Amino acid sequence: MESRESPEPAPPRSGPTYGSYLRLPEILGAQFPLSDAHDEMLFIVIHQASELWIKLALHELEAARQSIRADRVPPALKMMARVGLIQQQLIQSWDVLSTITPADYSKMRASLGGSSGFQSHQYRLMEFMLGNKNARMIDVHEGAPELQALLRDALARPSLYDEAIALLARRGLSVPADALERDFTQPYQASPGVEAAWARIYADPDRYWDLYDLAEKLVDLEGRFQIWRFGHLKAIERIIGFKRGTGGSAGVPYLAAVINQVFFPELLNVRIVL
Repeated sequence: MESRESPEPAPPRSGPTYGSYLRLPEILGAQFPLSDAHDEMLFIVIHQASELWIKLALHELEAARQSIRADRVPPALKMMARVGLIQQQLIQSWDVLSTITPADYSKMRASLGGSSGFQSHQYRLMEFMLGNKNARMIDVHEGAPELQALLRDALARPSLYDEAIALLARRGLSVPADALERDFTQPYQASPGVEAAWARIYADPDRYWDLYDLAEKLVDLEGRFQIWRFGHLKAIERIIGFKRGTGGSAGVPYLAAVINQVFFPELLNVRIVL
């Protein structure tokens, strides 16, 4: 009878192995619970995985921003669609985190000390990329000058939306000069002229198809970002209620306040005037 046993795995060739290429010893060895709480491992892994997803999202968004600046819209659309799927992974992570009960969390809370998700510099980079500029957020990293320098650079650069508006102008649409030549360290303010430009695109999508698709991809990004924030709010509400968060953050009240922040106001307003 012919043997159906699985063949022995071939010895690795010279060069990187699966583990060495992915740096698995470093990654899988980077979880150090500070308490004996069973759920602290879950808490650490969820946040570490989220930071990796955010890192990938930033990689894609930066490439999309450069593509838009170079008038190469199709690659930007692909990258932004990928970010949308990354956001879905981030949103779903709250379901896993929400399996931590208040009693579970209380066993590890003291071990967290002053650490807080509020201190995630990558989250702040993503907000700056999308146009939610607030220089005061850099002060959170007072003890990390290299992170402050990184954030100041991101604060001063045009956001993804700034580049999209500049693209409209290059395509011959009427865009007010003050929307193009502005202080990029400041939050974007809605402009009737920019809204009119988007309205023209939405009124004739066949003529402006790539710009129309770009607008819809931006709306997708903002929508998923808000769902991510809302998922965070509900997860924290379920775990700690209305207590103050770790690191002195306001917890649920702060998260509730930022849910209504809008990144691309004209893309929502244009739906009213069409």
